[in-house]
This record gives sequence, structure tokens and C-alpha cells, in this order.
Amino acid sequence: MLFREGPVHRIRADIPAAMTPDTIKPFFFPTTVGFVDDSAAFLSNLSLQLGSQLAFRLFNSPVQALRSINDKPDAGAGERFVEPFFEPYRDRTDEDDTHHVIAMSLEAIRRQVHNGRRFARTSVVVVDYDMPEMNGLEFCRRIANPAVRKIILTGKANEHLAVKSFNEGLIDRFIRKQDSEAIATLNRAVEDLQNAYFEKACGTVLDTLAVTEYAFLKDTLFAAKVDEIFHKLGIVEHYLSYQPNGLLMLDSAGAAYLLIVHTDETLRGVREIAIEQQAPADFIAELDSRRSLPYFWETEGYYPAQCANWQRYMHPASAFEGGRSYVYAVVKQPPGFNLSSVVPYDNYLESLDEEIRAAWGSSL
Repeated sequence: MLFREGPVHRIRADIPAAMTPDTIKPFFFPTTVGFVDDSAAFLSNLSLQLGSQLAFRLFNSPVQALRSINDKPDAGAGERFVEPFFEPYRDRTDEDDTHHVIAMSLEAIRRQVHNGRRFARTSVVVVDYDMPEMNGLEFCRRIANPAVRKIILTGKANEHLAVKSFNEGLIDRFIRKQDSEAIATLNRAVEDLQNAYFEKACGTVLDTLAVTEYAFLKDTLFAAKVDEIFHKLGIVEHYLSYQPNGLLMLDSAGAAYLLIVHTDETLRGVREIAIEQQAPADFIAELDSRRSLPYFWETEGYYPAQCANWQRYMHPASAFEGGRSYVYAVVKQPPGFNLSSVVPYDNYLESLDEEIRAAWGSSL
């Protein structure tokens, strides 16, 4: 592995803004990019032009890089993340052997936030073509995890190589080092492919939830609104939440927010249970006004019996018209999630920088 000399400085490169997403991923967290090139000087210079919030490792030996990428505990696991989201389920009253039901665990999705190694997952590799130990295409062939996205960054390869690589399905992008916009193109490609990595991983989950109360995930207009919220709060990772429905969101420092999302139908359910629990008329009126939403975290989102101080559970809300009508609220530092041991992304970036400083002087 190549390490940079002296203090690590993360400099923000000029990266074009990403396009507004058409959907909301059920889960997303930052991942690590591996850069592989036999030129230590090139890697050192390149590292100073990458995005300041990008987690990366540098290798001037493809053999060492493969060992690091393929020796991960989850290497080759394909689209499995912390644990399986789907598992067989059978109703014991069903006697039809041909009737199989697959259950999806929303809790398994949310539990990913507790995986302290989630950021260490390699999602993208950027590799030089012309290297003495093996060329870039051979390197890509030897990556065990088929989900990893691949970019060839080279100063010698030609168009024929690019076409051949694409046709073989070995690479996802091809960038020439000598192009005047190479760095901007590279930063944009890395961001796009990290998103594509999660789009593939989330595809089945997203399709499954599209016919449930989580249909807002596929609402293009609402996805744009949520993306706006992400940027405003500096959100870097999020996970599907339930009771109430929405997203658990964290910024790079680990500060947590809960985005609560209701439709007319789900609000009606909250209202009906509140009436059954003999909620006061003032609460019903406030709920009907849609100026605020409740977060009854101790009772799975529903009005608790004999709740005298319901006002402290209310949070300012906004209405939004997308493919359907929504009311949403953002709760800062929501209780009930047990997030005290969660590793923030900033901590992971600092650990990478410390690793670089501590290891400088190793043979390159």
C-alpha cells in the first residue's frame, strides 16, 4: 500500500453536482474506493485532488490491493450486507406445499447502522492498465466480489482496449490520465458508481416495498425533496425506519435525525388508534391540522394510553404534494434508537488518515 508523507490534507476537488435521484434508496452509507497504480508519485498527487469526504486506500502493488480487497470478511458476498434481508416464511395454517412466502426484515435493514465496518466495504476500484505485476484488466478479473464497480484509469491504453473491456463486462468506466478533465470526470464517475453499487443492492428491496406504505421511496418528486433534506442537514448515511415509517439519517459526525413520512392513509390509522386510546380533542385537532406530527417512540408510533403531556411528542411538520400527498417531519436526535455505540463516518476517515501517517516509511 502507498502512504502519503506527513500530515494528511483532504482537499475538496471541483466535483460537478450529482443529478437528483429518481428514487430513495432503502439504505445507503459511504464506502471505500481503492486506487491501484504502480506509480507512487501519481497516487500521491491524485490523493490530493479527490473529494474531501471520500474514503479511499492507495496501493502501488496490484497483488497487495487484491489481497486487501478479497480478504475482507464479506468479499464475494455479492449483495449481502450485514445480514440477509429476505428469508423463507411459512404460515403454519397453510397446508399447500407449493405456497412459499418470502419475508423481508425491516429491522435487518436498520441494524446495518450498528455494523462498525460498514464504511470499510470496497464499492469501487480505480486501476491503472499498464502495471508490471499484472495489467488492469487481469486485476479486475481477480476481484472476488462481483458487486465491486471498476474504473480503468490509464495513460497508455486505447479505444480498442476500452471496447473490449466493456464487452467482457470487466469495467464500468474508462478514463485517460492525459485528458484535461480527467480529475473532474474521475470524481464524478466514483460518485456515480458508488450510487450504482447501492442501486443494485437495493433493487429487490425497493421493488418489494413499492406496493406498501413505503411507496414514497419510488415517488420521483418526493425523492427530490428528501435529497434536498439530505443536503441541508449534511446527511451521509440513511436507513429505512418503521413505526413510524420513514428514514433514520446520520451526518458525518454521527448526529442522528429521523424523517417521519405519513400519507393520508397512515395518518388515518394514527388518528383512529388515538381515538380508541381516548386521546383529547386538542390532540386530534392538532393531528388534523397537519402542522405537526407525533413521534411516540415508546409505543411504536401510536398514541399511548392516558398520555397527559402529548405536546412534548409533537414535531413541526410540512405538507408535500408528490405522486400523492405527504406530511413529513424531521426529528433531531430521536430517542429509541440506541445509537450511542454507532461509529460516525468522520471517525472512519480519521482512522484512515492515521493509518496513512503511521505507515509512512514502508517500502513502496
